[in-house]
Amino acid sequence: MAASVSSEHFSSLQLLLQAPSKDAVRDVCVQSHRTPTRQLAETTAAAFSIPAAQAAQLVQSLHILSHHVLFHNLSSPDQILTLFPESFHSSLKNLITKILLEHCPTWRTEACGNPVSLPQLKELDWRVDMVTGSNSVSRMSVPTCLVQFKMEDSCPAAAGESVSSVTVELSRESLDTILDGLGRIRDQLSVVAGK
Repeated sequence: MAASVSSEHFSSLQLLLQAPSKDAVRDVCVQSHRTPTRQLAETTAAAFSIPAAQAAQLVQSLHILSHHVLFHNLSSPDQILTLFPESFHSSLKNLITKILLEHCPTWRTEACGNPVSLPQLKELDWRVDMVTGSNSVSRMSVPTCLVQFKMEDSCPAAAGESVSSVTVELSRESLDTILDGLGRIRDQLSVVAGK
């Protein structure tokens, strides 16, 4: 869920009054929608002649506001204008609203094109090994199962691989528990699919 916009965020947005132009306001609004970076905060601080810490708060506040508008599907000027406190600068409020309304369709399309999802299982491999060495004699020559899962992540971390591999060692008891659970999942899916 998108974070709610607090009074602190709106007081940070008042820093936009120090912008050299409306285009500078537009640029920082659009760029802050994605990930608010330190570089954007530094650029904003230099352009607006404000301290870097205030610029970082401004960029974060714009990010939260744009995501709030997008998440709640606020698509008319009146819906967005009601978010602002009464004491907020009138012209600045109208400018921010205009910028958000102009860019929301693009941001919504981007969000729909990049859905967040869980990793998908791409490959499963297994083998049975015999553990021949142990601290207790009663555990000598115990069979274990090694299961390797290869998963594809549709949203990998920055510079990360989209396919990852996890190998799990299972005792017979662990394997029985997993198979029992998977059997119950299969039965429940069959019931749901049958309706």
